[in-house]
Amino acid sequence: MNIIPYEPPMRQAALDLALRAWEPVFPQLKAAVPGFVYGAFYPEEWQKRQLSDLGKILDNEPHTVDVAMLQGQNGSETPQLAGWVCTRIHPEDSMGEVYILAVDPQFQRRGIGHALMDHSHDRARAAGMTMMMVETGGDPGHAPARHTYEAAGYQRWPVARYFKNLQ
Repeated sequence: MNIIPYEPPMRQAALDLALRAWEPVFPQLKAAVPGFVYGAFYPEEWQKRQLSDLGKILDNEPHTVDVAMLQGQNGSETPQLAGWVCTRIHPEDSMGEVYILAVDPQFQRRGIGHALMDHSHDRARAAGMTMMMVETGGDPGHAPARHTYEAAGYQRWPVARYFKNLQ
């Protein structure tokens, strides 16, 4: 596996991978949050919102994205995109942030997520940051992500986010 900087020709593969990675998450998220909240964030299918949000990251801040490439997968000599990470730097807090982490389901549980996180940590250290942060959902669909972050040494910050329907 090689972790390399993202390039715009990888855009569609990165977006497709992210949708595959989050496909099992969104039905569980939808079941875990109030319907008016889910409907406000995803008035159409969740895929449309994700494609828009992730596309903006890839288009507007490609310098923050790195990709994991695997050689010779599925009998092919063509490198295959296995995952990607977006690392944001927040100098005002001396903090790096794993903003997006996506690993193709066919390559999950092979250390790719950990390697991408380590790469993100290295980026932040190189920028002089002294801590890292990552956010994820508290619902059952995000349990694998929470496990990954906790296994990497992240400590959970107790946060409560409440929503009220005003209609």
